[in-house]
Amino acid sequence: MTYTPYLDWIDGQAAAMETRLLAWAEINSGSRNRDGLVRMCTALEEAFAPLADETEVLSLPPLREIADDGAVKEVPLGPALRIVKRPDAARRVLLVGHMDTVYGANHPFQSCRDLGDGRINGPGVADLKGGLVVMLAALQAFENSPYADRLGWEVLINPDEEIGSPGSAPLLARSAAAADVGLVFEPSLPDGTLVGARKGSGNFTVVVRGRAAHAGREHHLGRNAVAALARGVAAIDGLNGARPNVTFNVGRMVGGGPVNVLPDLALARLNVRMAAAEDTAWIEGELARIVAELDAAEGFSASLSGGFSRPPKPMNPGVQGLFDFLKDCGGALGLDLGLRSTGGCCDGNNLAAAGLPNIDTLGVRGGQIHSIDEFVILESLVERARLSALALMRMAAGEFDWPARPRQPELESVK
Repeated sequence: MTYTPYLDWIDGQAAAMETRLLAWAEINSGSRNRDGLVRMCTALEEAFAPLADETEVLSLPPLREIADDGAVKEVPLGPALRIVKRPDAARRVLLVGHMDTVYGANHPFQSCRDLGDGRINGPGVADLKGGLVVMLAALQAFENSPYADRLGWEVLINPDEEIGSPGSAPLLARSAAAADVGLVFEPSLPDGTLVGARKGSGNFTVVVRGRAAHAGREHHLGRNAVAALARGVAAIDGLNGARPNVTFNVGRMVGGGPVNVLPDLALARLNVRMAAAEDTAWIEGELARIVAELDAAEGFSASLSGGFSRPPKPMNPGVQGLFDFLKDCGGALGLDLGLRSTGGCCDGNNLAAAGLPNIDTLGVRGGQIHSIDEFVILESLVERARLSALALMRMAAGEFDWPARPRQPELESVK
């Protein structure tokens, strides 16, 4: 049998895919906009449910974080969506994407516009709503093919990827344990290149408390938390270059008020990236040392919170084999797929940590993600859907050398 008729069906869906992308992109689903995430989850459930044997909307625990006033607060997260087909199949593929974006409910970037050159500018059109459109079309084409009954699949779409998947990480690990390979629909690089190895990531918060005092009359009685934190931030920034492929970025500092008052509270939020898992102990040790020095100063207290949410994703034989297979699929479609490493991270890191070989850039071609200039290259909707559909059909037809991997039985869902 030939795959062509089922791939050609995707070609006829180009207009519908664009329409769906515009509709989904204009649902604000910022990571902290729970109401918008609920609306987005409902739209996705309606679109994917006709394909499914099982559909679940899964509640996530609230995110606990330190607010700018130093207090611990709980932030409600949106729901995750899980869709399952043929859970008892001998071979299973996990398809992953996220419904959240970096654009909050009050962000000025809320609508799409046609750039007139085959590109659409809009919130999340590349990262990752275009990828969700691609995923859906690929599964529709696969389910219309005679190969479908030979392969099981699961879709997991989470609402918190852009903030590190803190609530959905257990769901990702559970689903990864029951699959043989993973396909993640993050955007490819603009030229279509896929990503192989990725750095790991950790987010930390440093809180310094001092003693308030009048800046003129009793300056000597105060302890300036902003000044103390600044010394700590300089020390953290000074760690850059001390260890290969480890970077520290202090992205936000908060503290102070009226300039005639010594501030008694200041905090800094930072991100750390590393290429090797063994770097984590050194990073944690250095951060703990710097914060301990701040805490030891007379009249001050300092604390460190946070941790590593995503370990590095290395290249290994399973990932290389999956890429080689996808490259061969791409070649059959006239695509020359390349592969490169990146310092970015995504849920592909989580799947790799669970032992699941995965390629995590099977979404659209686009660029300028996380900015008001984010765009999608429209022709890549069909292009990338054809690639994933062909991969699924060839896997089902026995043309894929499945990686050797112990797969755990399906775990009971947690609603």
